Amino acid sequence: MKPAIIFLICFFIFRIAVHSQVHTFTIDESKFKTELLPALDTLYKEDQSNRLKYVELTTNKAPKKAIDSIYAIIKQKDAANLIKVTKILSQYGWLGPQDVGMDRSQALFLVIQHADLKTQQKYLPMIKKAEKEGKTFSSNLAILQDRIAMREGKKQLYGSQRFQDKTTGIRYIYPMIDPDKLDQRRKLMGLQPMKEYETGWDVNEYKKKLPEIEKIFKEQHKH
Repeated sequence: MKPAIIFLICFFIFRIAVHSQVHTFTIDESKFKTELLPALDTLYKEDQSNRLKYVELTTNKAPKKAIDSIYAIIKQKDAANLIKVTKILSQYGWLGPQDVGMDRSQALFLVIQHADLKTQQKYLPMIKKAEKEGKTFSSNLAILQDRIAMREGKKQLYGSQRFQDKTTGIRYIYPMIDPDKLDQRRKLMGLQPMKEYETGWDVNEYKKKLPEIEKIFKEQHKH
């Protein structure tokens, strides 16, 4: 199986303001950095369109050759898009919805979220600052922090990351800190309750299985 690379994020977009559970973005299109809009539109489309194709192919159990082909395209586009985003962030800093619009701001986040660990670690302070200043969703920061924690072999905080047992194909919620307070942490970061995120979620069952889950993950990541 290929690594989990699908991060499809849905947003409600309003003409004047966009609301999350944590932040409100007041958007005035007359203040947008218009010189960046076409490039960011393309970034968003490329990041999401190929991943949608990947989901469709895997859901429909397409031939391995077809899945491998779209996966290769995703990796190529991710690498090319990261170069573009690095240049933009170097010149402009973080661009929130107030600067370029919702999807275009999310394009920046998605490219970082889909990048390698070193890149994610590099831009985490910038995204923390953006979240503090109300220029990105708190849920974005939570998802990135969980992704980094998983890659570093640490426990996640918000339960957003899963992994797949390569032998059985079963998907598990990656180990987390203090499962009993998970929904409290998720609410603070604008994330839905875990029962809405994960079908059949039962915190007590998860805690019982946690030692086994940790063992499976460690066995798969020995090297």
